[in-house]
Amino acid sequence: MEQNSVTDGRHLRAQQTRQKLLEAAREVFLEEGFHKATISQIIKRAKTGYGTAYVHFTGKDDFLIVLMEDVMAAFYSIAELPFHPQSRGDAERLILHQTTSFLNMAESERDMLKLFSEAIGAFPTVQKKWEDIREQFVLRIAQDIKYSQEQGLARKEVNPELVARGWFYSHEMYLWDIVKCQHKASLDEIAKTLASIYTGGLYE
Repeated sequence: MEQNSVTDGRHLRAQQTRQKLLEAAREVFLEEGFHKATISQIIKRAKTGYGTAYVHFTGKDDFLIVLMEDVMAAFYSIAELPFHPQSRGDAERLILHQTTSFLNMAESERDMLKLFSEAIGAFPTVQKKWEDIREQFVLRIAQDIKYSQEQGLARKEVNPELVARGWFYSHEMYLWDIVKCQHKASLDEIAKTLASIYTGGLYE
C-alpha cells in the first residue's frame, strides 16, 4: 500500500512538472514566436532542469505538437457535436452552427494558430501531426455525411470521404486566412456562404 502511495506521488509530481513545462512553453512561444523561442527560455520559465525537461519532451517541436493537440481537440469537439438531422432544414442549421463555431474559435485562437503555421513548414514532425489532425476531422465529417445519406437526406452517389475532405479544406483555408487577417468578409458571412454551398450541393 505504501509503495503504491509513493508511486502515485511520483506520478502526480511528474504530471505537474509536465504541465508546468507546457504552460511555460506556451508563454515563451507567444512572446518570442516559434522560431526565436528556445528550450533554455522554456526551462528557465518553468524553473526546471534540462534533464527534467528532456524526460518529458524531446525538443521544441515536441512542445508545440502537444500544444497543437490541446488546441485542436477544442476544434474537434465542434466536429463531434451530435449530428442527427431529420430534414434538410435541420442539417442546414446544424452545419451552419458548426461552421460558425469553427471560424469563431479560429479567431479566438489566432495567436496559437499562428505559431502552428510557423512550425508546420519548418518541422516535419509538426507537419505530420497537422496531417494526422486533418485526417481525424475528415473521417469524422464523413461519418455525418454517411448518416445523412442513410436517412435519405444527402445525395447517395457522392463519396463521403471526398466530400468531407473538400469541406474541411475549405475551413482550413479560411482558418489560415483568419490567422493572417486576410479574410475579406465577416465570419458570419463566410460561415453562411460555406454552409449554403455545402448543403446546396450535398443535400436533396
